[in-house]
Parts: sequence; C-alpha cells; structure tokens
Amino acid sequence: MGEWQLTRAYRSTSGEVRWDSLGEPGRPPVVLNHGTPFSSYVWRAVARALARRHQVFVWDMPGYGTSETAVDQDVSLAAQGKVFTELLAHWGLAEPRVVAHDFGGAVALRAHLLHGARYHSVALVDPVALAPWGSPFFRLVGKASDVFEQLPPALHRALVREYVTSASSPGLHPAVLDRLVQPWLGDEGQAAFYRQIAQADQAHTDEIEDRYGEIAIPTLICWGEDDTWIPVTKGHELAARVPGARLELIPGAGHLVQEDAPAQLTAALLAFLN
Repeated sequence: MGEWQLTRAYRSTSGEVRWDSLGEPGRPPVVLNHGTPFSSYVWRAVARALARRHQVFVWDMPGYGTSETAVDQDVSLAAQGKVFTELLAHWGLAEPRVVAHDFGGAVALRAHLLHGARYHSVALVDPVALAPWGSPFFRLVGKASDVFEQLPPALHRALVREYVTSASSPGLHPAVLDRLVQPWLGDEGQAAFYRQIAQADQAHTDEIEDRYGEIAIPTLICWGEDDTWIPVTKGHELAARVPGARLELIPGAGHLVQEDAPAQLTAALLAFLN
C-alpha cells in the first residue's frame, strides 16, 4: 500500500498533531483534511498526485491516526476547527486551497466562517455539513458510548471493521482496511473510537449552516453517488446553499471516494485547483 508516515509534529490546544508536506515549497499550497474515523492515510494517493503541481499539507486531527490520543481529550468539531486555524498560522499559509472530506469538511467550514481562516478555494468531498448527519450506527453509539466502550476487544474489532468497510462501495483492500482500523484497537484505541463519536455534536454544524450563503470563494463539492453514510441528496442541497458552488458526482464511489475512485477524484480536484 506504500509507506505513509507523518514526520513532523505541532503542539496544539488539543494535543500533539502529526503532519507533513509533499511537493516543492513555493508551489501553490493545498491542505487536505480527513474525516472520521479515518486519518490522513486515506489521502495518500491523491496527495502524491497533487504534489506534482502543489505543496500539499496533510495532518491527522488530534485523537486520530498518529496524532495524540488522551483521556478527557477534546476532539469535538469545535476543538478541531480551532486546531486547524492554529495549524494554518503555524504553516504560514495565508490563503491555501483546502480540500476536506467528511468531518474534515465541517472543520474547514467552521475555521473559515467562525475563526477567520481565509482560503483561496475550497473543495468539499462528501462533507458533514447539513443536518441531520451521522449513519444510524453513528447515532446509536453516540447515545450509548459508555456501553460500547465496554465491548470485549474481539467484538469491538469486528464492529469497527464492519463500520469502516461500509464507507466503501466496491469494498476496501484488506491491507487498507487493517490500516484504517488499527488506530482504534487496544484499550486506548477503543476508548478513543467511542470518545470521538460521543463528542460529535450536530450543534456544531447547526451553528454555521445558515452562513453557507456567506462563502465567497470558489467552491467544488464532490460526492460519491453510492454514499450510504451521507446520501447524495445532501450534496445537491449543499451546492444550492453555497453561491456559485459546482457539484461533481463520482459514479461507483461510496463515502470513501479517495479509496473507491482516487483517479476520478484527483482529476476533478486538479481541474478545480488549477
């Protein structure tokens, strides 16, 4: 599956963030935000392709991937939006191009609308943006996270594998599935998995939903036509709310468009970013 490591660290208000950059400095900067329960790993193919023309910044949100995980850690959308704003300042990026998937879409939108983060443009890929959101499983766990935290490890592992698998339409390569599930295993990982779901409060998108009409930068919305986590109707609705937004549907792709159709997604992003 190719080596993927984040070699740099930043001490944020929600714990240490692991990050890295690809491509030559000085090229137009692009920042990639991942969703939940994923990490920057899902961007590996797209990031490498974009790095031929851009300097690409990738990061794992606090509580995800290789970034710090801790008891009582704030990994909510509110916290992640602030951390993203901090990171942009740390990187010295005044108006980067931002590409954001799922939960990372809400993070990018909050940073832009609430914290003054400025972007050259934004591409949202199957983002968490409009209520109601969250799969039936996600909502169930959110109501009883303390119960799910007590699942036997083998049962928890099976549950997480099935949940992550459902994000893909054609199915994930076994090695990819293992990599996406691994951070959520063990005592620490299991607690972290249910912590991030328990803190996923729809109020954090309700707070900005009425402000999407204020977005005044070029906006691309990409959506996997076979997304069972967030239906494609949400893509049409979001595109109608953001002035001038263009919606691009990707056939054969589920929620994890980066894994299901990386070439098609990359082509759409390159055309937009350039």
